[in-house]
Amino acid sequence: MATQRTWLLWRVSVFLAALAPLVFWGWQVANNAAGPEPGRYLLLNIGIGALWLLLFTLSLTPLTKLTRWKGFALIRRQLGLWTLAYATLHMLSYALFILGLNWALLGSELVKRPYIVVGMIALIGLAALGATSNRWAMKRLGKRWKPLHKFSYAILGLVLLHFFWVVRADMQEWAMYAAIAALIMATRLPPVARALPKLRYRFSRA
Repeated sequence: MATQRTWLLWRVSVFLAALAPLVFWGWQVANNAAGPEPGRYLLLNIGIGALWLLLFTLSLTPLTKLTRWKGFALIRRQLGLWTLAYATLHMLSYALFILGLNWALLGSELVKRPYIVVGMIALIGLAALGATSNRWAMKRLGKRWKPLHKFSYAILGLVLLHFFWVVRADMQEWAMYAAIAALIMATRLPPVARALPKLRYRFSRA
């Protein structure tokens, strides 16, 4: 029973940690502390938040292999759904603050800013993964479930491309995210994946 309470506390802590940035950004906007364009402030920060959450989610599998701590695996679906929530809010922020809900502008925006198309494809992919992240979908998809969810790495590539187009004037921040993504991707290589449990053993013996 104590273990169940511990895991519940862990899940609640993760939920609050994921919610906290949204509350903070909302507070900034409400108190006129978000700069001259609060809409763009929300758009950018929520988008970066979605990228961070995607990176965190994809890092959980190698962390589980490295530490064998059950807690990382327990929050994988939760963080994945938070990633989808942030990405959806990012899109809604664009529709509200940039388009002003004027969908007639969308066509010209897509021509001038093709990174929007890339972002929408990534969002559709995240929605597909979110919709199939439950036990019912796992049972129905069977062996197809794992290959489907490996598309999360392709989605990460799309998100990085989307962000690259947005911040071409300042590549330092993008390079940091790309380096973290490359490190996570490297852990999927069979030699590295096999080495992670061995590293855990060496650390435990040190």
